[in-house]
Amino acid sequence: MTFSEYMSEWLYSDDGYYATYKSIGKEGDFYTSVSSSKFFGGTIAKHIISLIDEGFLKEDSVICEIGAHHGYFLADIIEFIYTLRPKLLESLEFVIIERFDAMQEFQKNYLKESFGDAIKLTHYKSLKELKCKNAFFVANEIFDAFACELYFKGKTARVDDKGEIIFDIDDEWVSSKAQKYHKDRGEIARGYEEFALGMASSCEKFEFMSFDYGEMQARPDFSIRVYSKHEVIPFFDEKIKRDELFAKSDITYDVTFEHVKDAYEEAGVEFVELRAQMVALVNMGILELLEILKENVDEKIYKQELEKVKILIMPNFLGERFKMIRFRKN
Repeated sequence: MTFSEYMSEWLYSDDGYYATYKSIGKEGDFYTSVSSSKFFGGTIAKHIISLIDEGFLKEDSVICEIGAHHGYFLADIIEFIYTLRPKLLESLEFVIIERFDAMQEFQKNYLKESFGDAIKLTHYKSLKELKCKNAFFVANEIFDAFACELYFKGKTARVDDKGEIIFDIDDEWVSSKAQKYHKDRGEIARGYEEFALGMASSCEKFEFMSFDYGEMQARPDFSIRVYSKHEVIPFFDEKIKRDELFAKSDITYDVTFEHVKDAYEEAGVEFVELRAQMVALVNMGILELLEILKENVDEKIYKQELEKVKILIMPNFLGERFKMIRFRKN
């Protein structure tokens, strides 16, 4: 099978890594910005309100998270919208795009427990099912979870019956992408183009914001790796036991944001910016949210939340490594 088929089975088969509930954070295989601080979602909520105040979003817009994991990110966004502009919960519609039934059920239960009947929530299995006029789309660590092909000096990889990686496939599409992004080796993501077209056709006017690790230009080498119990294991490490890690741990790679940008522009969606997460969150008002907190809680709670926010924005934590990419269809 091709490597993208192998990776799809690893992550998205019925027994795949993302098919069922997995802990994220201290008890899981990795940390995310969502698991680090509620102020990550809170800052997105503040930005959504600013888009409504500017007139780009309407008060009855769809707020859609794609690949919501446990629903915590969307819940944090909703909680801060309620704190900052409670009236909006009466008019906004919340949507989650989630392919797995078990995860949908977990998300529904969690959001029901959190907000009862105070919000309108709808699930879809794909963007193709959603049709709306005005929306804000958000995703966290989604583009690194697209299945990819492995490419090395003109050849694309396959995985044989023994799990060995063999570079002997001639794939014109993969080779053209590798040439376009000046790669003689590394990962070429599958599906960005279809994903961008699906979003563009689902909504008349929207903003899309996503956070992920990577750079605008492609890395000059392989970045594919496995996360297991907070250990980072290079995929080509000779000691790696892939059969034991298969579907039981996360497999990921650095995003080439130029590829994401091209996919959206080809779909007729405008690229707005790529920023380090640190800069993006500060620009959207995370420090102002901390000031509001400081005025309303005791110093101990404020300092606890401040330490969590530092993980999001400090360069030596998530602030520089992670990027925010933003698009608009207007």
